[in-house]
Formats: sequence, C-alpha cells, structure tokens
Amino acid sequence: MKWTKFYLPDAYSPTMEQLVYFHDHTMSIITSITILICILLNSLLWNKLIDLNMNEHQMIETWWTILPTIVLFLIAIPSLKILYSMEELINPTISIKSMGHQWYWSYEYSDKFCKELESYMKYNKKNDFRLLEVDNKMKAPFLTQIRMIFSSKDVLHSWTIPCLGIKMDAVPGRINQSSLMIKKPG
Repeated sequence: MKWTKFYLPDAYSPTMEQLVYFHDHTMSIITSITILICILLNSLLWNKLIDLNMNEHQMIETWWTILPTIVLFLIAIPSLKILYSMEELINPTISIKSMGHQWYWSYEYSDKFCKELESYMKYNKKNDFRLLEVDNKMKAPFLTQIRMIFSSKDVLHSWTIPCLGIKMDAVPGRINQSSLMIKKPG
C-alpha cells in the first residue's frame, strides 16, 4: 500500500472483499447514470426541435419516477447485506480486548492464555509511517474467527485497519465488539 494509490487497499478479509465488490457495483451504477445524463444534456443543448404533443405524457413521468426507485433498491439491498454481515459474530475462537488510552493502546488476549501488551507510537525513524508505526504490534492469527472488544479509559478513540475493513470507536464506559477474520498473513 502506497500513499499515492487512488484505489482501495488490498482486501485481507471477507468483509473488505465484500466492501470492494460493493464499491465497484455502486461506481458502475453511478458511471452509467452520469453518462446517460451527459448524453441527455448534450441532446437537449443541440436539439432545436419542439414537440408540442409532449405536454401530457403520463407514461414518461411514471417511468422517470419508477427507474430511480429501482436504482436505489439495486444499491440499498447489497449495502444492507454487508452491514448485517459486518455486525454478525460467528463462533469466535479467540477474543482480543483493545483498550484505548490517552497516548497508547493496550491489548489483552484472555481466552487460551492471559497476555497483555501496551502499544505506543514510534516517532524517530524516517521510513516509518508517521503516527501509524508502533513498538508492540497486535498479533492476530489468520484463518481464525476473532472477536474484537473495544473500550476506552479516558477519551474517544477510533481503532481501524483499512485492509481488513474494520473501524470501531472506543468510547469510555461502553464496550463495542466486532468480528474479524484475516485471510492472509502479514
């Protein structure tokens, strides 16, 4: 992943794959609508013909009301399927608790063995991504269903991994959870 890429990051989870497919589906609909509108505007600008019988056409008015409704359903149904699948927890094998603090994150693995680690940001190396590199990275197994539990000690935090298609807010006093499955190591 480079900063100069204009496309979505490579998908490392089934959720992100679904989000990429939905993005492509929606962009194809938007592109076809844009092309149709440009063609209609072009014909409207260059056409000098006037049809006086066009005043009372209920059929055209019916179709330009029904077609946008069908297009909205073509966008809404896949979107709702993805939203519900993102919130679904499928028999997690391991749970990882992620706690946001003022300047760092702490992680707790508590299912099979009890392990805790704190993750602070690194500032000094030139090759590191600014505000993204940490000293202790959270390690998660791949091809395993994982339940992530998020909370915060002091202020609002946002925990995200774009290539996995996960973004959760850590709110003080509340527990949020999300399901995660990593398909590729790395």
